[in-house]
Amino acid sequence: MRKFGWFIFFVCGLSFLVQAQNRNLKEVDSLYKEDQFYAGITYNLLGHKPIDLSQSGFSLGFHLGFIKDMPINKKRNVAFGLGVGYSANSFNQNLLINKSDNTINYSLISDVSTFTKNKFSSHLLEIPFEFRWRTSNASDYNFWRIYVGFKAGYILAHNSKYKGDLGSVKLTDIEGFNDFQYGLTLSVGYNTWNLFMYYGLNPIFSEKVVLNNDKIDINAIKIGLMFYIL
Repeated sequence: MRKFGWFIFFVCGLSFLVQAQNRNLKEVDSLYKEDQFYAGITYNLLGHKPIDLSQSGFSLGFHLGFIKDMPINKKRNVAFGLGVGYSANSFNQNLLINKSDNTINYSLISDVSTFTKNKFSSHLLEIPFEFRWRTSNASDYNFWRIYVGFKAGYILAHNSKYKGDLGSVKLTDIEGFNDFQYGLTLSVGYNTWNLFMYYGLNPIFSEKVVLNNDKIDINAIKIGLMFYIL
C-alpha cells in the first residue's frame, strides 16, 4: 500500500506542474491535443473462476504509456487515440502452479492457511485504442472525459511465486499462458481523477491448461484510477 501512496503522489504532483505550465503559455494552441501520456493503478480481479478458486490479498496492476490524440471534429473535443504502453499485473489466489518432471501442474490449495504467498504475475507490451469524448477547449485544462476503447497486449514475461508448507517455488516463462491478451476499456472522470475499467475478452491461460480435467477460463478484470498528462 505504501507503493500505491507514492504512485498517487507522484502522478498528481506531475499533473499539477504540467497544468500550471500550460496556463502560463501566452498563446492559445488552436490545434491542441489532450491526454497523450497516461499512468494508472488497478485492483485486479479474476472472472469466470472455477468452483473453489478464490483470491486473497491485494492484487495490483501498474500501467503507463503514450497515446497519440487525433481529434476528428472542429471543436477538437471528439477524438481517436492510438498508442503504446506497459503494464505489470499480479494476481494473488489459491491456484498452485508447480513443476514436476519438467511438467507444469495446476492444482487448487484448499487450505489457504498453508501458504503465505501464492500469485502469478505478468508484464505486457500493450496497444491501446480509444474513442474519446471530452468537454475540453484550447484554454481549459479541467474537463470531463469519457473514453471507451480496446486494448491488446503481448506478454513479455510472466512468473509464479509460492511460499508455504511446500517450501518456496518460483517459476518463470511458464508454458500455458496466452501470450496475447485483449479486452475492452473505459475511462470516466474529471481533471486528474478518472475511474478506469478493463474487461478481458480472452482467458489468461491457454486451452492446454486444465484443472480437474476442465479448462481454466479465468479472465482479467481491472478496476482502478487512470491519470492523464499533457
